[in-house]
Amino acid sequence: MTEKIKILVVDDEPNSTQMLRKMLIKKGYDVDEKNNSIEAAELIKNNFYHIIISDLQMPDLTGMDLLHLKQKDTLFIMITGYGSIASAVDSMKSGAYDYINKPFNMEEFLLKVEKAAEKIKLSDKIKELKGILEEGFSFGNIIGKSKVMKNVYDRIKKYSKVNVNVLIQGESGTGKELVAKALHSNSERGGQPFVAINCSAIPENLLESELFGHVKGAFTGATESQKGVFEQAHGGTLFLDEIAEMPYPLQAKLLRVLETWEVKPLGSDRVRKVDIRLISATNQDINEFINRKQFREDLFYRIATVTINIPPLRNRREDIPLLVNHYLSILSNKFEKKFNISAEALDTLMHNIWKGNVRELENVLEQASLSTSNDTIVVNDILNSNKNFKTSVQNDIENTDNMNLNEIEKKYIIKVLNITNGNKLKAAQILGIDRKTLYKKIKDYNIDV
Repeated sequence: MTEKIKILVVDDEPNSTQMLRKMLIKKGYDVDEKNNSIEAAELIKNNFYHIIISDLQMPDLTGMDLLHLKQKDTLFIMITGYGSIASAVDSMKSGAYDYINKPFNMEEFLLKVEKAAEKIKLSDKIKELKGILEEGFSFGNIIGKSKVMKNVYDRIKKYSKVNVNVLIQGESGTGKELVAKALHSNSERGGQPFVAINCSAIPENLLESELFGHVKGAFTGATESQKGVFEQAHGGTLFLDEIAEMPYPLQAKLLRVLETWEVKPLGSDRVRKVDIRLISATNQDINEFINRKQFREDLFYRIATVTINIPPLRNRREDIPLLVNHYLSILSNKFEKKFNISAEALDTLMHNIWKGNVRELENVLEQASLSTSNDTIVVNDILNSNKNFKTSVQNDIENTDNMNLNEIEKKYIIKVLNITNGNKLKAAQILGIDRKTLYKKIKDYNIDV
């Protein structure tokens, strides 16, 4: 919930802004005032205000100019002079929440502000209630009700409230960027920019410019100045994906920025202050990179004030039905066809190895939905449309050269027991034998369950 409504009052008449600010502060609002419209524009670009109250006619920039700069969730109240109804209507068409004529009645003015504040609080309450309803199986766009995912949700909630650098670790396709976005949107910076960059996807000779920016003529092809992602994310969150892949020489420059919060664009002799929250991610064993002198240990301590580990899909198989339902709903809307899945097909998905994790699951379902002849996805739809798809059991018993039948059977039983987390009843059902036979084979093969 919004604790205190933040308001910006803009008018080129100081007496007007001072009076309004004093009245609004008495009502418990957090208020900034500006008599210069250009300075007000900078405040709007770099800060989040719940409500902006601005005069329409001002030198330099008009109220309409400021209206076009406001953020999506900001409510804008336009002050129009001389009873200009046409101007008021134009402002409402352009996205203003309300307007008031000048000179105005203070009681009417405060009533309009209170109405806007109530709208903001109601919107926040709806978001809060929606979060409560979804708690336990999702967080933002992250789906899962398993114990390991609830632990991830708890960490997101905890770390969202503190302005510290976070390192997210997990295999490819586990949803590291979704976690980063959840951290951002649930933090105080939620209304500010979220900028993401993949350190492994940009050539080494261009990555420094992408991070810190450059001025015109800094290098061949630099035909105009460009802000780096640190400046683009000013006031908000910067997400550096696959940070372990960053070239070693560039790591020292990143460390310097994190120590001073200053960036120096390529070709420039001026430094620029930045205010960002850094979230990094990697699918690598970063400690191994440190041991091999491929990643700086001092940088690691800077980027990983706290860490969040995202479990692979094979370690949270109970979430697969939820994920399948979620993606089938998306695919149903995309292809305008209501998709379902058979129990056998779902069981097949439950026992896959999922090296590509959630991203692979989404891809498999999309391909299967395109190949199915009806509305229900069956096992053959999955196998026929995904030639590389193999269940974990199939995958693990393929390499059986120089093994006798008993050794193959033992390996097969061990794998099924691992999949079912030691549940002998489920394992027996998958193996197609009764429980007594399974107990006997466990004893004969000396399997440690």
